[in-house]
Amino acid sequence: MVSRAYTVAFEGVQARMVEVQCAVTAGLPSFSIVGLPDKAVSEARDRVRAALSAMALALPSKRITINLSPADLPKEGSHFDLPIALALLSALDVIPRDQVEHTVALGEMSLDGTLVAVIGALPAAMAAAEAGRSLLCPRACGAEAAWVGGTQVLAAGSLGDVIQHYSGQKPIAPSDPGEVRTGDQARDLRDVKGQERAKRALEIAAAGRHHMLMVGPPGAGKSMLAARLPGILPPLTPAEALETSMIHSLAGLLSDGGISRTRPFREPHHTASMAAIVGGGRGAKPGEISLAHNGVLFMDEFPEFPRAVLETLRQPIETGEIVVARANAHMRYPCRFLLMAAANPCRCGHLAQPERACNRAPACGDDYLGRISGPLMDRFDLRVEVPPVAFADLDLPDSGDDSATVAQRVASARSLQATRFQDHATARSNADAEGRLLEEIATPDSDGRELLTRVAERFGLSARGYHRVLRVARSIADLDGSDHVRKPHVAEAVSFRLARGG
Repeated sequence: MVSRAYTVAFEGVQARMVEVQCAVTAGLPSFSIVGLPDKAVSEARDRVRAALSAMALALPSKRITINLSPADLPKEGSHFDLPIALALLSALDVIPRDQVEHTVALGEMSLDGTLVAVIGALPAAMAAAEAGRSLLCPRACGAEAAWVGGTQVLAAGSLGDVIQHYSGQKPIAPSDPGEVRTGDQARDLRDVKGQERAKRALEIAAAGRHHMLMVGPPGAGKSMLAARLPGILPPLTPAEALETSMIHSLAGLLSDGGISRTRPFREPHHTASMAAIVGGGRGAKPGEISLAHNGVLFMDEFPEFPRAVLETLRQPIETGEIVVARANAHMRYPCRFLLMAAANPCRCGHLAQPERACNRAPACGDDYLGRISGPLMDRFDLRVEVPPVAFADLDLPDSGDDSATVAQRVASARSLQATRFQDHATARSNADAEGRLLEEIATPDSDGRELLTRVAERFGLSARGYHRVLRVARSIADLDGSDHVRKPHVAEAVSFRLARGG
């Protein structure tokens, strides 16, 4: 008779149910695992055998076959240890079969039977809830998985605890969700001296999730401005926090079962590979653009990134998701991020300072920023020149609003957008609006339309550029508390569109 346990295999952020079948039959003693297992899964037989031996449970001198169904789905990861052990123990009538079949299990086992934490507990709990089963996982994963709330999460410390639970000797109490982490203290915008125009662009970018490019010499404050963007963004909604945490769970970035309501801020180095940025590698894991989902992706020294990496950003910026296709894997990850890019005006960085610029100026500036292709540049809604700050200005008193004040305006604008897009599944912010929806929400008044038409004709705006100006103008109107897009809103949006780099 075949006994069954259940676990999951990960395809992107989705967890697909896997049935672990165990048959103990007459024949030469053996222990085999079939169903497209990788090396880590195949080695589970040795870990399971050692763990059972440590508990004084001997395997029978028979043929033991473990089948992972569906057999054509690749299985990888050490989390198959625990479900394989459960299927085997139920086949040997050590634990009740019916209880095992109503549980989704995952967990790595040490040779002494201790359960070790694994990645992916959160999406596994989602799959268990959809299947109407409880989740059994290592104790270190319990607080993370309990955030789903739609299923009972049992977190065990060892295989012995699992056996005692199923035998009724010592039931395992359901786990509670971990604590909500508030993140580090945000840096304040008032720390940045001057740069009022860049601060305004930062506020607009935060209000509508608009991609932004800053161009300026070294030391002008580009990185300082970008580091203060998280401080003016609204916290993640519960749905967004769960989405983001599922990706971080697969990447092993959740600690102590806590979920953060602070938006992610990822800043990869310009030497990062394509697999690190967009995802890939062994098992096609999520990259930086997916880890920045619902948050900020800051790419400093933007032209220094490999050209192939930069060009791969074009599709995710438009669609909000990335498909990582490899010979042995095909994964889809969400990546709805705010791209914040910073660049020097040229390689030496002093193009605007004749006394310090190299002898190739101004051609060096065109060559350097020319590494950013036109189609990619067209996707930046806001382009800002960040001029150098004079040494004497550093002693001036703070100017402009602090981050808390700006964050209130941004939160009000985001609240208007949440109401506006509540009936639209694909749009969450003004940057997502397109087609007829964009026409409905961002059609300017007659003066604004006339201005935009003249600008489009004079500077040759592409259709994408035209629509992106409308989206930015809508965000500016939201910050202004205006129901309609007017000429001043369009004028400000155009000014950021036609800045250096456009």
